[in-house]
Amino acid sequence: MLSKRSAVLALTALAPMAWGTTYIVTSEFLPDGRPLLGAILRALPAGLVLLLLTRRLPQGAWWWKSAVLGTLNIGAFFALLFVAAYLLPGGLAAAVGAVQPLIVAFLASRFLSERLTLAVVAAGAAGILGVALLVVQSQAQPDPVGVLAALGGAASMALGIVLSKKWGQPDAPLAVTSWQLVAGGIVLIPLLLLVEGLPDEGFSLENVAGFAYLSLVGTAFAYTVWYRGIQMLPAGSLSFLGLLSPVVAVLVGWAALGQSLAVGQILGGVIVLASLGIVLFGHRPANTETGVRPLLKSGTRQLLRRH
Repeated sequence: MLSKRSAVLALTALAPMAWGTTYIVTSEFLPDGRPLLGAILRALPAGLVLLLLTRRLPQGAWWWKSAVLGTLNIGAFFALLFVAAYLLPGGLAAAVGAVQPLIVAFLASRFLSERLTLAVVAAGAAGILGVALLVVQSQAQPDPVGVLAALGGAASMALGIVLSKKWGQPDAPLAVTSWQLVAGGIVLIPLLLLVEGLPDEGFSLENVAGFAYLSLVGTAFAYTVWYRGIQMLPAGSLSFLGLLSPVVAVLVGWAALGQSLAVGQILGGVIVLASLGIVLFGHRPANTETGVRPLLKSGTRQLLRRH
């Protein structure tokens, strides 16, 4: 039988696996050149549905905390994700975003007192290399704006993960998820009106199907299990699950679009899974402090003994 920790990991892993389908849905089903509209229609309907189901509103400080987390985890992240998806090949966008686990690990060591070790840093670097081998094609031409958008999205969600862990959850995951999705969608509305404007034409059935899938599966469900995982797992370890997203993106492209799967890509996938295994199963420190602090405390004890 699965241990409780393994069960939580398995359930939480469904979130980045669902996010891995974002690139193919964006390119095949959504209208071109509407990243902000796409972000709003992905977040706001999902948030309203969950809000109707839970019928729970934030209390006290959680009004502004929900706004901050909604902006970081949803509003800014979705907008930047869609910009990156439109301007970069899906693989390149995923490779740039693979830096997120390292950002989370560093922030968690500073603000959550989670242990930052050489093994975690090495696994993060290996994860970036694995994703690059997995998804980046030699003919890909990076767009500077797209690269900055992918980096900004990774940093935004990394900070959101750490703050979510630090602040905890005052209510059930469904309720907390609904607050952030609604806040993130609302934050983007003024930007949509200023930058893109309202659409001139209606949506096709393909567009509606794409938005419905991303909103219900890739957002409502995925973020609910993700926030649940944040509260039950160390933030630094949890963030490595995000590396599953590009793995799924490549497999979906291979299975659904007939894209080729080269030996180098298979090697990259193996490296990604190995880095996940190191962090999630091979590195389970009992001490939650950073790798430097225990050494400092040990040295201090030795000095006290001498004097």
